[in-house]
Amino acid sequence: MQNAAVPELAHTHARPLHWLATATAMAAVVALAGLLTPDAAKASQAPGEQGAPLTTAAAPDAAAAAFPLDCGPLGTVVAQRASGDLDGDGTPETVAVVHCDAGGGTPPSGVYVLTPGAVKGAPPRVVATLVDPKDRQSATGLAVRDGVVAATVLGYSSDDVPRFAPDVRQDVKWRWRGGKFIRSTGAAAMGA
Repeated sequence: MQNAAVPELAHTHARPLHWLATATAMAAVVALAGLLTPDAAKASQAPGEQGAPLTTAAAPDAAAAAFPLDCGPLGTVVAQRASGDLDGDGTPETVAVVHCDAGGGTPPSGVYVLTPGAVKGAPPRVVATLVDPKDRQSATGLAVRDGVVAATVLGYSSDDVPRFAPDVRQDVKWRWRGGKFIRSTGAAAMGA
């Protein structure tokens, strides 16, 4: 039964030609939209605002930092580095694994978090020590992902273990919470 108020119209029945015309028109619209996309936005929000986009600021250069590591005349080696926004302020930090340039064995490492210098042109500042070289451990496999620092920390079960052959291994992660880095290990680090 047809509704008398709406008569049957011939153009309301879809035919293959109608579908082909519609598909062609849609393809043209999509192609045109791809050609007319605007340039990436250049504006940014103030640091610390919720949802603030990442800025184009460069991560601190670990090679330019002074580390709290006493190596005497040997000097220091930045063995690994990784960068990312750890505290959510939109500015990347750098995490560096640093040890003395001992030339052999497995010298203890320090794992340090760097932020840009206090004033433009100043060297990066060490703002946190995640692994202290005084603990006689070394770190490998450094990575920064989604605001989490991950590394494998190697150590020794006793003083009898040769310093070139660490026999204790821990997978560790650090996450910035409540104004400090919280360390998790083992199963907790795997889920962090």
